Amino acid sequence: MKNICYLFIPLVIAVLLSACSSVPHSGKEIVPFSYTDQNGQPFGTDELTGKVWIADFVFTKCKTVCPPMTLEMADLQKKFEDEGVQVEFVSFTVDPTIDSPDVLKEYIHQFTDDEKNWHILTGYTQEEIEAFARDQFQTIVQKPSSSNQVIHGTNFYLIDQQGSIVNEYNYVDASYVKEMSKDIKKIQR
Repeated sequence: MKNICYLFIPLVIAVLLSACSSVPHSGKEIVPFSYTDQNGQPFGTDELTGKVWIADFVFTKCKTVCPPMTLEMADLQKKFEDEGVQVEFVSFTVDPTIDSPDVLKEYIHQFTDDEKNWHILTGYTQEEIEAFARDQFQTIVQKPSSSNQVIHGTNFYLIDQQGSIVNEYNYVDASYVKEMSKDIKKIQR
């Protein structure tokens, strides 16, 4: 009996690990949205239909992860442009009461001069972005009343031409760019 238990333990561990490594919302379609970009223009799913896009959540007063995340998005933008890969970039501010279009415009120019395929969105309430992040991307956004910092997820999300999430990536993982590139090539065939 003892030997049988030892045979099942690796099987149980393998099943649990494979379940943990899968993307729980892969294939989930993002609900239609339209917000305001850094140019004060409406932007949302209508403009993204038929396009592959990468999304993240940031805010301009962030003192920790947002600057390196935004720099990483700028690097992705340049890499994919150099390779001739058509991708849109969408960053959702998680601090919409502070991040007006003008503030977002100034922020994006710290990282890139090329806005043609990168939109940083605002124009919703704090409650709306918290629900949107949770319900659509299964990630946390929370602004404590005791701080000017917003708690939020740090993954990048790849969304296909039909508006469905393909995968999510941890931007500090050394292999994520290679994996993302492979995923983009699969969905752009």
